[in-house]
Amino acid sequence: MKIIYIIGLLLSSGVGIWHFTAPYLYKWYSYIPNAPKEIIVSIDYVNYFFSLLLTGLSIILIILHKEVFSKNKPSVIFYGFLVFVWLNRVIITIILPWPNNIPFTIGLISAFSTIFILQLIPLIYILKNIKQDY
Repeated sequence: MKIIYIIGLLLSSGVGIWHFTAPYLYKWYSYIPNAPKEIIVSIDYVNYFFSLLLTGLSIILIILHKEVFSKNKPSVIFYGFLVFVWLNRVIITIILPWPNNIPFTIGLISAFSTIFILQLIPLIYILKNIKQDY
């Protein structure tokens, strides 16, 4: 179970790290060529802090793996929240798919669902064992 936990969090941190470069890899600003500088800076801020938080939270949870598996309540809540974030990422991608690019959207849904499931399985295991302990 710990291996699945670590793999899910490594993938999560990988998405965070990849997101630092996403605006440039995918030329986000070419879609809004005449946008005011404030819009560009706002996109950069949101993306930067999203990337930083996703990477940081995932790495912190890797470091806290012993606490999570020993059922330390704040650590489990923290981990549960990251699983919830990934669930929302899957839902948002389904509800608001990438416009005009079905293969890309299917790829995103597949990738995000995989990360979500890899994180959900250990969470269910941990929560099931918490109930047995009390």
